[in-house]
Amino acid sequence: MAVAIVGAALSARAADPLTAQRLSSIAPRMQELVDSGQIPGAVFLVAHNGETLLLQAVGHQSLEPRQPMRTDSIFQVMSMTKPITAAGLMMLVEEGKVVLTEPVDKYLPEFRDQPSAAEGEGAPAARPQSRRRRMMVYQLLTHTNGMTDPAPERRQEIQCDLGLSLADAVKYYATLPLRFEPGTRWSYSNAGLATAGRIIEVVSGMPYEQFIARRILEPLGMKDSFYFPDAARIPRIAMLYRAENGKLVLPGRNVLGGDPAKFRQGARYPAPEFGLYSTAADLAAFYQMMLNGGTYKGRRYLSKSSVDTMTALHTGSLETFNLGFGNGLAFTVPRDAGSTLDLLSTESFGHAGAFGTWSFADKSKRLVGVMLIQLTGPDNTTAQHVFTAMVEAAVDGTK
Repeated sequence: MAVAIVGAALSARAADPLTAQRLSSIAPRMQELVDSGQIPGAVFLVAHNGETLLLQAVGHQSLEPRQPMRTDSIFQVMSMTKPITAAGLMMLVEEGKVVLTEPVDKYLPEFRDQPSAAEGEGAPAARPQSRRRRMMVYQLLTHTNGMTDPAPERRQEIQCDLGLSLADAVKYYATLPLRFEPGTRWSYSNAGLATAGRIIEVVSGMPYEQFIARRILEPLGMKDSFYFPDAARIPRIAMLYRAENGKLVLPGRNVLGGDPAKFRQGARYPAPEFGLYSTAADLAAFYQMMLNGGTYKGRRYLSKSSVDTMTALHTGSLETFNLGFGNGLAFTVPRDAGSTLDLLSTESFGHAGAFGTWSFADKSKRLVGVMLIQLTGPDNTTAQHVFTAMVEAAVDGTK
């Protein structure tokens, strides 16, 4: 099949002929993944020293009706929302309105009576509330909070149908027994990031999604980033698929965010842990701001101290499900040499999403990479591994 690639030619700033040659090989390789039926389509961006070197699209935004992917196609970026929520919380930390090392129940009193749980069948009961460690705000961002996730009885209502308010969802999370004593283990926690989003609401006095829009999305120029789609932008939203018997099919309503073809109609829950829609260019602006130490186009969003704290390893040797990686404050960050197997440096940070999306920044090369697809299922990470290794191999210096 002929390669159908949409996007600008390589920037003149990709001056090194080898860099240009290697960057130009990314689109054909991604197109091969489309042609083999592994992904419906993709948009990918590479920026170096603040200059976009590559922004291209391959494949299809929708398979039926058939619509070509565009470089400004909009994606559900899922857990890539988490670092943006964390950045919003850090703005309140810098204003002295939130303290990361204070208990969550100082800001959300419903957590004062959160029950404990036994650790596994036959295990002794956890310590009484008065004698156990209290959950701290920073543990919401490091996945060391011990909260039950996913919400066992109301997952469909909260995470798929998006039928509750953020306040009501977090009140429900506070009634669920802790799985382990906060700070003692790592367990991926959507509920933790939802709770961080609720703290933003309570402290700022405005809805979570409005705070994020006013303080981060709008000032950064992330004009196609939002939580609830409007009619004007629905035609650019890429459809979600899953692999079934060798074909890509629609997933139905039992996925995070609900039926993708309904575009969250009637939804109330903004999902600080996975709710953002965005584009490659918008996400690159956020990552460039972080890479710049908190500034972007002459405006400061975060202090360098906050950026350094967010991108530092806070989980030590605790085991996570990401080989070689631990957690900063909502960012995935290197823990050991296993993190370099995609050729990332040990100075990188980033986050993936449940539908195969992925963004990263590499401090050692002043490099930003964004790769967006819409594919659910256990085998949806091939494209992000391919993209990351090819980008790191292409941009091999700091000039």
